[in-house]
Amino acid sequence: MADEECVEAAWSFVESVPTPTLAVDPDTTAIHAANGHAASLFGRDRSTLALMGLTDIGGPTTGDNSIEETFASVVASGGPEHFEWDLRTDDGERRRLAVDAHMTTVADREWLVVTLTDATARVRSEQSTSEQLRTLDAIASTVPMALFQCDAAGTLTRWNDRLATDTGYAAEGLSGRALPDLFDDRSRSTVADALAEVYGEGTHIEREATLLTRSGERTPYRLTVGPVTDTDGSPVGLVGVGEDRTEASLREERLAVLTRVLRHNFRNELNVVTGFTQQAKRKVDDPETIAQLDRVIDTAERLLHLGETSRKVERLLGDQPTPGPIPLASVVTDALGSIPATLRDRADIETDVSPGITVSAVDQLSDALAELVDNAIRHNDAERPRVHVAAAELPSESWVSLVVADDGPGIPPAERAVLTGEETPLDHASGLGLWYVNWVVTAAGGELAITESKGGGTRIELSLRTPNAG
Repeated sequence: MADEECVEAAWSFVESVPTPTLAVDPDTTAIHAANGHAASLFGRDRSTLALMGLTDIGGPTTGDNSIEETFASVVASGGPEHFEWDLRTDDGERRRLAVDAHMTTVADREWLVVTLTDATARVRSEQSTSEQLRTLDAIASTVPMALFQCDAAGTLTRWNDRLATDTGYAAEGLSGRALPDLFDDRSRSTVADALAEVYGEGTHIEREATLLTRSGERTPYRLTVGPVTDTDGSPVGLVGVGEDRTEASLREERLAVLTRVLRHNFRNELNVVTGFTQQAKRKVDDPETIAQLDRVIDTAERLLHLGETSRKVERLLGDQPTPGPIPLASVVTDALGSIPATLRDRADIETDVSPGITVSAVDQLSDALAELVDNAIRHNDAERPRVHVAAAELPSESWVSLVVADDGPGIPPAERAVLTGEETPLDHASGLGLWYVNWVVTAAGGELAITESKGGGTRIELSLRTPNAG
């Protein structure tokens, strides 16, 4: 058959192929035929491609051999052979081609048939993923905590050096190990249950556990884990952070002992001061001396109240309570009932709280309200302090306003600075009351604001969320 007829047969052959395809002379690697798909892929018309050689349109392969050696191997073996090839376009763009090459006979002539697939998007995605992984590895190596990833069975698949340091295991000791097995007998089930909760509910959780190192040492450890989800949102694994709590636990233990001892001695000694002062008061007749002794007793009672507030603060910060629905009327009742009767009887306390109002708050809300009413009475020099407690549902239906207003002298600017973060060592709050109230309110997503009351005293508004607030 004449050569022209063979080439025409090659053109007909490649046109029948639904993917970019070239028919190449195996001896010279000159392109003799190209279909329309190939022309679109290379951005050249078919006649132009038919005047070029394979090495004119692409760079080296991604393997060890040159493009000439690769095609020579296909010609020698007959193929098929699969490899990837970097394409250089006229505008300088680099694209990756997946190549399938083999020898075939068309119209009594042997041809090197090259079928091409544009793999640029896949390669760029892989490069992007690789860059992301390198970035994550760099972050993991600099974060001063253990980072790890587990599969759906809870088996470690990736981790940073800090986890290896914390556990004492080398890479081969961590590879394929189940995360719960890194903890002691008492904590193992806690960690396993935590993983089950993450997989089952797709939530983020935090747990305290005891890490058992390779050498047998027990380390207080805090785990925070969350789900890795599939495209449909279902958990397929988890990632987590581990923190060695040895120093923090030791510091917290020492501070707890120090606080407990100080508070115990503080209370006992102040009770002695109060008792002896009251005895002395009963034995004197001088009005000025009696007034001074009353001031001593009042000061001691304030310090005792401060000690009690510090105990409540310690409990609040340690327990980290969870908000829940609470009837506001019962909060007010409990708060007023907890105030010492001798103090409560010194004031006129009015309440205006509807029984149907419910708020989202922590259990300490009644203690916080009692703190506000207590302070409103203690810091008021009037013969009969007046305190008004009122609540109202706001129009948004997502918030409730709880207001405590008095006719006292008002709160000094240094005390108000508690709420703005402007407190300084030279100008600071003298008590824990407002700190405690603010922490209780914000623990449930609420807010606290201080303004002046109509009676010239203080108006403190607690904005509290309702249980159905988004």
